[in-house]
Amino acid sequence: TNNEFGFDYLRDNMAISPKDLVQRKHNFAIVDEVDSVLIDDARTPLIISGPVPKGDDQLFDQFRSRVELIVKVQRDFCTHLLAQAKAKLASEDSKEQEEGALLLFRSYKGLPKNKPLIKFLSEQGVKAALLKTEAFYMQDQNRNMHVVTDPLYFIIDEKVNSIELTDKGIDMLTGKSDDPQFFVLPDIGSELSELENMNLSDEEKAVKKDELLQNYAIKSERVHTVNQLLKAYTLFEKDDEYVVIDNKVKIVDEQTGRIMEGRRYSDGLHQAIEAKERVKVEAATQTFATITLQNYFRMYHKLAGMTGTAETEAGEFWDIYKLDVVVIPTNKPIVREDLNDRIYKTKREKYTAVIEEIEGLVSKGRPVLVGTTSVEISELLSRMLTLRKIKHNVLNAKLHQREAEIVAHAGQSGV
Repeated sequence: TNNEFGFDYLRDNMAISPKDLVQRKHNFAIVDEVDSVLIDDARTPLIISGPVPKGDDQLFDQFRSRVELIVKVQRDFCTHLLAQAKAKLASEDSKEQEEGALLLFRSYKGLPKNKPLIKFLSEQGVKAALLKTEAFYMQDQNRNMHVVTDPLYFIIDEKVNSIELTDKGIDMLTGKSDDPQFFVLPDIGSELSELENMNLSDEEKAVKKDELLQNYAIKSERVHTVNQLLKAYTLFEKDDEYVVIDNKVKIVDEQTGRIMEGRRYSDGLHQAIEAKERVKVEAATQTFATITLQNYFRMYHKLAGMTGTAETEAGEFWDIYKLDVVVIPTNKPIVREDLNDRIYKTKREKYTAVIEEIEGLVSKGRPVLVGTTSVEISELLSRMLTLRKIKHNVLNAKLHQREAEIVAHAGQSGV
């Protein structure tokens, strides 16, 4: 597979003896399903990792309850903000609408994947109000952003997938009994500078320096653990980005909906999700070698590929790989009829229309294939079909072991 070619290259770079090399020079490659490999999965890193001498596994379980509490408090707060924003945005008064837009933006910065928020943003004019407010507070290098974020416990930047604790959040995590600086990283540069200016012997300075560096490392690990737990609770949804099977957290490929066996999120995030789901937190790993499929295939002197869906990606193929796209006409005229898209105001209306369409086709004895974007939606449609007493099979990341059996019966009347 493409991945194995990439891993062979990484292992060759780690080989000690020429006898261990398995690849030749990268002269020519023809890639099947080229758009999937070079565009959809282009930035997916191939990683060879190994164990680290000492893991921080226990820290994830240790801080889980604190993170659960702060996430619950922020969720309740953002839900309250959203309710206030809805009321103010519905007002005829322009000042009330401005305040409503600020509350909406604050709710977004606090919990961007909040489902009621996502639903509200789909209403006419709401997303535009959010973007306008965001642009206002981001001007002058976020000079006034503190007005938005100060009341929050932590700030989420969904675009770069990062989370930052506010002073309010640090106070809540620390508690009354702990050191106020428990989750605050010291300014190691200034502390080392102060140490150099102290009237101490070289040996005493060396001891003090080791203490400072050790304290910084401990606090850095602590802050990193909390940040990864916050990401796990706020940015990663079960049955969407991952599933839990046999007490193990497994990543779901967002392109295909299949489980990515053997893959783990890096930088402690996978361990944070394991702690969140209360399964065994596996040992920490470190990266020995990594490359993306994009960078691997760009090493080939000549590169070509085939697929049925490359024309829409022609611009990207040229910009990234300097590859032209040539459309080969079909052997026979296309009999498929491409219908116009149908847009529904709410998900409820959309899914109801899907079920009615399925019901009509099944009543005629025709087989139907329905594609969904997540495990959660596939299970929702399955429940709706069951209520209508429509016989069906579900194939998703949770039931991947039945794929061969289900595919074998695909296309039969009424399936």
